[in-house]
Amino acid sequence: MLRALGCALLIAVALGTPAWAEQSLNSLAGSWSGAGSMKPSDGPRERVRCKIDYLVGNEGQSVKMDMRCASEAYKMQLSANIDQKGSVLSGNWFESQYRQGGQFSGQHVNGVIDAKIESATITALLTVHTEGDRQKLSFESPGAWVSEVSINLSRQKK
Repeated sequence: MLRALGCALLIAVALGTPAWAEQSLNSLAGSWSGAGSMKPSDGPRERVRCKIDYLVGNEGQSVKMDMRCASEAYKMQLSANIDQKGSVLSGNWFESQYRQGGQFSGQHVNGVIDAKIESATITALLTVHTEGDRQKLSFESPGAWVSEVSINLSRQKK
């Protein structure tokens, strides 16, 4: 009986370990930069460049994000504090150029973050897909001043 219980516990730990490792935010750590495009609601698509710094803490279960992006007509500086419990994400964000802020909620599964950012004036869907030293960030907010953003990033070498 004890042997069967011990075996079951080992199997549970072995099966649980990869899932736990996949749910860590550690894969985000570091500085990332890249380019892409943004679509203002009232104009043509513009090229945009971004730099994102992720500071991961709490054994991979929280991250502080600082993001700076610019195009010819647009500048953004966004910070976010995000916590993870299992695969569930929650936190807050603030954009300093336009003085907007609000809540961040979503899920992190297999290197993909699917989230919603909300404030009193904006609701947007955000997807961040990280694989190795590559990251793709997509943002959609129909009806907002910037309705779409798509950026391909690479982790900067130390």
